[in-house]
Amino acid sequence: MATTIDLEKQLTETMKSIARRSDLKAYVERTPSLYHLLQRAAARYVTGDDRAAGLEAGRMLVNKGYAISLEYIGENTEDIRSCEAAALEMEQLIQALIELGIAARVSFDLSHIGLSIDDAFAFKQLAALAEQTRQTGIELFISMEESAKTEAILAIYERAAALYPNIGITLQAQLHSTTQHLNALQADSRRLRLVKGAYQEPEQLAISRSDALNQRYLHLLEQAFDRGHRVSIATHDERIVDEAIARGWALKPGVEFEMLYGIRPDLSSKLKRAGYPVRIYLTYGHEWYLYLCHRIAEYPPNLYQAVIDIAADRPVDSVMDYE
Repeated sequence: MATTIDLEKQLTETMKSIARRSDLKAYVERTPSLYHLLQRAAARYVTGDDRAAGLEAGRMLVNKGYAISLEYIGENTEDIRSCEAAALEMEQLIQALIELGIAARVSFDLSHIGLSIDDAFAFKQLAALAEQTRQTGIELFISMEESAKTEAILAIYERAAALYPNIGITLQAQLHSTTQHLNALQADSRRLRLVKGAYQEPEQLAISRSDALNQRYLHLLEQAFDRGHRVSIATHDERIVDEAIARGWALKPGVEFEMLYGIRPDLSSKLKRAGYPVRIYLTYGHEWYLYLCHRIAEYPPNLYQAVIDIAADRPVDSVMDYE
C-alpha cells in the first residue's frame, strides 16, 4: 500500500506534468464553470487579473513593512506581438511603481518577452526595461525556467548585467549544473535569488525534493556568500530558514528572505517581527493556470487548501494573512 509520502511524491510529479499540458489548460479556459472554480483556488496565490490588483496588494504589504516583487504572469510566449505586449505591460507596471514611490522589484520570465522567438529579441526587450529603470531604485529580476533554457537565460543575463547593475538572476538548487553556473557568474555584489526549483526535470539533470536537496541549497547559499553576492533566500522551508539564521547568514548585508504571496504568511510575519528583511513575491494576470499547478506541486497539502478555497463563501484575500 502506498504511504502518504509516496502519494505526495506522485501528486507532485503529476501536478508538474499537468502544468505543461496545453490541452488541459485550453479546456479549463474554454469551460467557464471550471475556469471560475479553479480561479478561486488560484486567488490565494495570484493577486488578480490586472495590474491594479497587483499594485494594491503590493501597496498594502509595503505599508505593513514588507519589500515586494511583482510579476505579470506569463512564459513561453511564441509570437512577437504578444511578447511586445508583455513588455509594454511591464513598462506600465514600472511607471506605476515610480509614480507610487515604491522601490519594488519587477520579476519576469525571459520567455515572456521574446526568448522563445529569438535571443537577440529578448535581449532588446530586456535592455529597454533596464533603461527605463536605470536610476529609479527599481530592480529587474530574471526568473529561471526549464533546464533547456538555462544556458540561454544566463547568457542574456550576463550580457545585460554588464551594462545594467540593477538586474538580478535566479538559480535553481535542484539542477546539478547550478554549482557550475554559480561559479561562472562574476563574483560581486549583484543580487542573486536562490530557489529550489518547481519544474519537472529528468533525474540526470536534477535532484528531487529531499534532505539532499536541502543540503545542496545550503551549500549553494554558502557558495554565493563566499562570492560576495547579495542573496535572496527564496524558500518556505522552515528548516532552511532556521539554518540560515543559525549560521548568521540572515544578518549579512543585502540578505533577505523572499516568499511567494499566499504561501506561509505566518512564517513571513514571524521573520519580519524578528527584524529580518522579508520580500513578498506577488503575481497578477490571466496566466495563472501553470502557477496554481506549481504551488500544489511544491507542497501537495496545498491541494486541500485549493478545495477549501473553491468551496468558500467569499474570495480569498491573502494580504489580510500578513501581519
